[in-house]
Amino acid sequence: MSVIVAKWTIDEYHRMIDAGILSDRKVELLKGEIVEIFAEGEPHAYSSGEAGDYLAKLLTGRAKIRHAKPITLPNNSEPEPDIAIVQPLGREYRQHHPYPENIFWLIEYSNSSLEKDLETKSKIYAEAGILEYWVVNLKKLHLIVFREILDGEYATKLTLAGGTIQPLVFPNVFVAVEQIINS
Repeated sequence: MSVIVAKWTIDEYHRMIDAGILSDRKVELLKGEIVEIFAEGEPHAYSSGEAGDYLAKLLTGRAKIRHAKPITLPNNSEPEPDIAIVQPLGREYRQHHPYPENIFWLIEYSNSSLEKDLETKSKIYAEAGILEYWVVNLKKLHLIVFREILDGEYATKLTLAGGTIQPLVFPNVFVAVEQIINS
């Protein structure tokens, strides 16, 4: 017997949210599939919060920092990255979540979700054209940086435990890796 998975569009997903069908569940839409989001532990909540505050100060006037809010991607995905660094479009976000062209880069903090963040989400983000994607491995306390999209996947993967990194969209900004990892 073969299994057929029901796929959902972003519009159908929004109608379910509006109808309250998903109100008691923490979920995100990934390539048409509704996927449960793992609960945040203390290291996850602390590190992502501190990093968001640091980036907000570092990028004042250049970018908006969104914490665990949806982004809308053309591949029937509406994930909720831990941190999204987006264009500061103000009230425009009352009409829509950030689209790929509004996103500078994304950051996920991973403990129990490491495989999903490194494999599934990296492919979804690359396919959508997100130029840069960072994953913080909370177990090993290092930063994994995905860049250079080739054939719908990231071609470059760097692992950093210290030093600084310059985001592709802000080459004159130096981000302290320790501030992102919060080790």
